[in-house]
Amino acid sequence: MSKLIYVLNGPNLNLLGKRQPHIYGHETMADVEAACRAEAAQHGLDVRFHQSNREYEIIDWIHEARETASGIVINPAAFTHTSVAILDALNTFDHPIIEVHISNVHKREAFRHHSYVSTVASGVIAGFGTQGYTLAIQRLARLIAAG
Repeated sequence: MSKLIYVLNGPNLNLLGKRQPHIYGHETMADVEAACRAEAAQHGLDVRFHQSNREYEIIDWIHEARETASGIVINPAAFTHTSVAILDALNTFDHPIIEVHISNVHKREAFRHHSYVSTVASGVIAGFGTQGYTLAIQRLARLIAAG
């Protein structure tokens, strides 16, 4: 089995550390990527790390992951609440998927309470700040090891 995992990030996360730090914290996307790579390495996993404001790019990476990866960590950001297309792409992936949200979406606006992605995710982590990514990788590593 592949030792590769994808960490996919949706719109506006390129502004992490600059945009609404009272909600999303001060860590940058580069900080998140470094933490993900370090955590994955502890579990013998390699990471492909991507962020896009474009829905189609995220879909293309999910399609790519179908052929190369043994798991996906995804923070679809605003696409969480709107994208049936990302859900459809994830439905074609036959390995574990962990959904991550930096903020606790359930303490926010009502429209953020619904997630299309959650219906296909093996687990959901929300409200743990950027630490949610490393927690997701820990869980993904266990799910991959369990086969």
